[in-house]
Parts: sequence; structure tokens; C-alpha cells
Amino acid sequence: MSNIENNLASVRQKIIDQCLASGRQPEKVTLLAVSKTKPISDIELAYQAGQRDFGENYLQEAEKKINGISHKDIIWHYIGPIQSNKSHKISELFDWVHSVERLKVAKHLDKFRPPHKPPLNILLQVNIDQEPSKSGIDVQDILPLADEIACLPQLKLRGLMAIPAIRKDFEAQREPFKKMQQAFQTLQQQHPQCDTLSMGMSADMQAAIAEGSTLVRIGTAIFGARD
Repeated sequence: MSNIENNLASVRQKIIDQCLASGRQPEKVTLLAVSKTKPISDIELAYQAGQRDFGENYLQEAEKKINGISHKDIIWHYIGPIQSNKSHKISELFDWVHSVERLKVAKHLDKFRPPHKPPLNILLQVNIDQEPSKSGIDVQDILPLADEIACLPQLKLRGLMAIPAIRKDFEAQREPFKKMQQAFQTLQQQHPQCDTLSMGMSADMQAAIAEGSTLVRIGTAIFGARD
């Protein structure tokens, strides 16, 4: 077994263990392998180990990978910041976009989504800790933006994403995720089709699952430290 195969097995087991500890069904949590800065060969190893969802932050790098990998059943997630001038390519290449925070960007993604493809799955990025250095909307802005995006025919609003500030203690990690879960439930009342809460990375995955994450974004624990 490769290191990546071993690492994937370990992460999957942690997801199962935390789901069982939290009274949740493991199949309700999707594992997104964050492959940014990693070569195609690493993605191939993860694919051979059964991984299908991959996340990328940088458009130029992702485009080479998407065009260079032949597997048609890979689901590509764009998880980085979006510049308006790159929204055309992002909308064409990806299946999911996790980082929408402006209506202008959403309209560009809608406009450029190829008509032969299914609607682009959209998550709203929430700056749950209100950090000046991070992207994302405030909690009170979720519903107004969601209402606008729900009207765009080539987009499918699926839920929320967040990257909280780093906390080392498990209980402290749970606090922002609990706030996200509450915001997600409020969103679902207005938009019941929303089914995805993207939160939790290598260092805080268990706390996110404990608070209801449906998708964890794992890079280092699968592929090792970034190049």
C-alpha cells in the first residue's frame, strides 16, 4: 500500500469513529481530498484507493490536472477565492464551488456555466469568526445572498462552507462549527434543497463532524505537508 492509500484509510476510519461517537451515520459525511499543490500522480494513487471527490484552490494548476486526468467520474470542487475574471473557467471546469461570497461572482458563474452541463453546485463561504484576513460573508448576510442565488438557473444552491480560526482544544473547535450548524438549519428552513455543510480540515475534522459537518476537506492528512 502507498502512503496515500494508508492515509486515506486512516482518515476514513477517523470519520467513521467520530460519526459513531456523535450518533451519526458515516455515509452522511463526504471526504473531499484537497489536492492543491500535489502532482497528478498523487491524485491517481488516491483515485485507485477509491477517492472520487478532489478539491483545488488555484485555477491554473487545477485546469492542467482536470485536463490531464482521464477519469470521468471524478468530482472536482473549487475551494479557493474567486476572481471575477477567472469565473468563466471555474464555471466550465468544476462540479462544485465552495467559496461564493458575492452576487456578482455568482452571476458570472451562472452566465458561463455550459448549458450541456448540470447546474453548478454552490456553497456560500461564511466568515464565521469575522476574521479580517479571511473571505466570506457574515451570518446575517446568508439568507439575502441565498435568495438571489436560488434564482440563477445554472446554479444549484447546496449549503455553506467555513474555515474557522485555528483552535487546538476540541471543545473550543466545536464552538464556531456549532454556530455554522445553526446558520445551516436557518438556511434550510428557507431553502430546503440545501444539504451540504462543508467544514472541518485535517486538524479539526472530528469537532466539525461532531457538530454536523456533511463534508470535510482534508489535504495534509492524506497527501502530507504542502510542497
